[in-house]
Amino acid sequence: MILTCVSEFHIFDAGNLKEKRAVTRRILTRTRQKFNISIAETAFHDKWQRTEITFAIVSGDKKHLEKELQAVFTFLDSFPEWERSSATIDFI
Repeated sequence: MILTCVSEFHIFDAGNLKEKRAVTRRILTRTRQKFNISIAETAFHDKWQRTEITFAIVSGDKKHLEKELQAVFTFLDSFPEWERSSATIDFI
């Protein structure tokens, strides 16, 4: 099974695109290092306080996917630089 998640985040202290990219790049790198998932910024490249992050998790067990999803959400939500405003989850 494959779980895909598209999440929007608001970045509080980004004053320009360079600051936004620094925050986003750091968080995505740390997430890749901690979890075995594919993750990338997929929209709002020209907005300096908004970003869309998409990630995918692959597993043979739906319960494992849900557990891993919650762990990723907990990790992403632990960063004070941003706040998740929405998330769309699909199982394939």
